[in-house]
Amino acid sequence: MCQLLIHIFQQCSLKHATSHSGRRTFITRLASKGVGVRVLAELAGHSSIATTQRYIDVNAEQLANAVELV
Repeated sequence: MCQLLIHIFQQCSLKHATSHSGRRTFITRLASKGVGVRVLAELAGHSSIATTQRYIDVNAEQLANAVELV
């Protein structure tokens, strides 16, 4: 499956994309939409939410949006 994804990414001219980066993007986007970490862990197949939390990237826009909630 990983080789298939690499081939698809190459066909789309995505030079540094990997199956792992796809998983990170999927989890990060769901997290930014408010999906709970326990649900994300289930979707990712992680037995520990600590593993899932390492997949979630935080960016400046997310930080700014969080501050706007106050």
